[in-house]
Amino acid sequence: MPRPKPKPLGERIRRLRESKGLDLNELANETGHSAELLAKIEANQVLPPVAMLLQLARALEVDTGTFLKEEVETPRWSEDDAKRAKSYVYKSLTPKASHKHLKAFLITVPARSVHEPLIYRHEGEEFAFVLKGEVEYTVGENVNRLGPSESIHFISSIPHQLENVGDEEAELVVVLYTP
Repeated sequence: MPRPKPKPLGERIRRLRESKGLDLNELANETGHSAELLAKIEANQVLPPVAMLLQLARALEVDTGTFLKEEVETPRWSEDDAKRAKSYVYKSLTPKASHKHLKAFLITVPARSVHEPLIYRHEGEEFAFVLKGEVEYTVGENVNRLGPSESIHFISSIPHQLENVGDEEAELVVVLYTP
């Protein structure tokens, strides 16, 4: 018998927001994202990046695993297992760490593309290790160009952006620590 399909992420976020008695404007004030963007997420028109999921989880007072735990069902990945944001794909490497402070992801960014939205900011720390490709991590005003086997570690409350500056797809392991 086929496994029931999980509820879409946007629907789960909307249900949680409503159960907390928050309207979109209140959630916007808690996360720093516009009510319009949050409405698109709840309508499943936009898949939020990991950093935004962390902010939403904090604002809704739930563990980030609430949004990510259905992401990987088997150790073998296919394209269907991936979560797609506007300009990259991410897969949880720690799907059973829903109550932990460390979360790891495999991020794939197509050639010559920038993470959308352009700038991230979230509590904690971030570590990224480039597996393949060439990327630029802008942290505050500092631009860091990284290639295979190079890494970066920074305080993630500083505004940051990831861009694939190479002619090939980039793959990174990104580990987030959230207090």
